Amino acid sequence: MSGGEIAALIAAVAFAVLVVFLVRVLMQVSKTVTKVTQTVEEANTTIRVVTKDVDVLSSEVEGLLVKTNALLNDVNGKVATIDPLFTAVADLSESVSELNNSGKQAISKLGAVTKTTAQATVAGKVGQTAMKFFKERNSKKG
Repeated sequence: MSGGEIAALIAAVAFAVLVVFLVRVLMQVSKTVTKVTQTVEEANTTIRVVTKDVDVLSSEVEGLLVKTNALLNDVNGKVATIDPLFTAVADLSESVSELNNSGKQAISKLGAVTKTTAQATVAGKVGQTAMKFFKERNSKKG
């Protein structure tokens, strides 16, 4: 065996080792690509499911908003209907308060009149008694 044949043999063995190494690397890359492909497929499936769920949820939320708006309009209409009632109650309360104040003033005036009447009655009785006394005295003298 000559030096050229030995060099060719070494080159062939080195090439065979390189090919084996490259085959192993390519097999690992292939496995990794397969795993990445599966992961991407699972992600796509998840995205499709989430998209469907979001679409269903969106339609339910839209329906809920429509019902909420209808309910709010109904409540606003009913509040507008009973608003005059609250105004009337406030007016009635003010009238009752004014009537109460008038009653207090009338009672106060009546108390003053009663006191004056009582004083006049006492004065009248005193006057009657005095007149009676003077009549009796004059009738005894005469």
